[in-house]
Amino acid sequence: MVDTVELFVIGGGVNGCGIARDAAGRGLRVTLAEMGDLAQATSSASSKLIHGGLRYLEFYEFRLVRESLAEREKLLAAMPHIAWPMRFVLPHHKGLRPDWMLRTGLLIYDTLGGRGLPPTRRIDLRRHPAGELLAERFHHGFEYSDAWVDDARLVVLNARDAAMRGASILTRAKVIAVSRHPAHWEINVERDGQIETHRARRLVNAAGPWAGEVSRKTGTPHQVRLVRGSHIVLKRLPGHEQPYILQGGDGRIVFVIPYEDDFTLIGTTEAEHHGDASGAECSPEEAQYLLDFVNDYLATPLGRKDIVWSYSGVRPLIESEGDARSASRDYQLDYDDTGGAPLLTVLGGKLTTYRKLSETALDLMGIGGPWTARAPLPGGAYHRREAAAKLAALRTAHPFLTEAWAKRLLRSYGTEAESILAGAKTVADLGEDFGATLTEAEVRFLVRNEFARTSEDVLWRRTKLGLRIDAAGRQALDAAMVRLVGEAAPATAATGSVTVSGTG
Repeated sequence: MVDTVELFVIGGGVNGCGIARDAAGRGLRVTLAEMGDLAQATSSASSKLIHGGLRYLEFYEFRLVRESLAEREKLLAAMPHIAWPMRFVLPHHKGLRPDWMLRTGLLIYDTLGGRGLPPTRRIDLRRHPAGELLAERFHHGFEYSDAWVDDARLVVLNARDAAMRGASILTRAKVIAVSRHPAHWEINVERDGQIETHRARRLVNAAGPWAGEVSRKTGTPHQVRLVRGSHIVLKRLPGHEQPYILQGGDGRIVFVIPYEDDFTLIGTTEAEHHGDASGAECSPEEAQYLLDFVNDYLATPLGRKDIVWSYSGVRPLIESEGDARSASRDYQLDYDDTGGAPLLTVLGGKLTTYRKLSETALDLMGIGGPWTARAPLPGGAYHRREAAAKLAALRTAHPFLTEAWAKRLLRSYGTEAESILAGAKTVADLGEDFGATLTEAEVRFLVRNEFARTSEDVLWRRTKLGLRIDAAGRQALDAAMVRLVGEAAPATAATGSVTVSGTG
């Protein structure tokens, strides 16, 4: 007989995993199905920011900005290992938005954001270190606060926390059919070449770019507007210590952000996307657009040869009139409990508001009470001011760690870094070395605890070591993944998920 859970979530992006975590924490039995890897689409292809969206003020989306800035403070407290504040530099560009408009917008932004982070200040770019990267014609600008986050790890840690609270997380599990009954949903899932049947009292469609497609399966069609955002990554620009937000003559803005210590991230574009969202790529035209955009500001121009990597994701936005730039990043929750078992469809949203969206979704379904505000994600149960002491302690316990290696582990896993190192005194104690500080011990942890199944999962979503590991390292990792996933299979078969240990 098929077991019936309280909630079945379709979609392993930030909203789906956030809802699964919140529901599991409210005591519900939850199953989540993701057709690929967690965060494989939109949720790992963002600009890596948790922010209010300064430019949304131009479209009078004050509620969205206020809610986003309130969430920024909660998320910074809940995940000090994967998110931290940044001071953004906004150069004043003559001929674009006037000085008074920038000052006014930033004052409103500070006011809506409260006093959690340092306020805006005016800077002289002829004396400020950030001016060294810019052309001489940029004389002054502003410095304001926002925050950075490792987007893919945010998703995985929500899924991990959900699993630790009893949820079943199914990856490489595609929902191929659903049927609605008076008291339950029946869901057919294709996984490992087999068709599984699941039952749930409530169904959540959090499929992101595929939400429209899934909504047709549920019999409640919704339109989703697909907007592609592309980014390019370069070797770290000289003197690039702070992120920039740059204005363009077309009314758009582009971020230039220090990335993974040795790189610079530039993005994003906004273009209507047609076709399968999984096929999104940064086109040559988009890459050139980003280069031309930032070259208008830089003292030393960049060229195509400087790009070391690019990525693109498709944002599922609420259908609206106007161009992609002005399309709202707000979210919409459509709850239908009139035609049988309840159905919740999630449309739109942005990375910063995922927790609030999840909380609102569970409240809308009338299940339990809120609990996630400032509740730490796995590895995040410490205060940001303790980070330096934790880094020192990690290196003392494991003397072979370089500062950069220890910093990477702490920024990825927080307090769980010690679970990976497990008393190791030498590099050899960590097993096979794949290069760029990636070892068998870390990969085993990712397979057993973070749902990793392929080398791509490890190199581009659980970490960004794909930027550093050479072809030989990738080949060795491919072989190791077959072995490590095979070793984990008995435990996986028993739960329908992965073996998850620890308390976070």
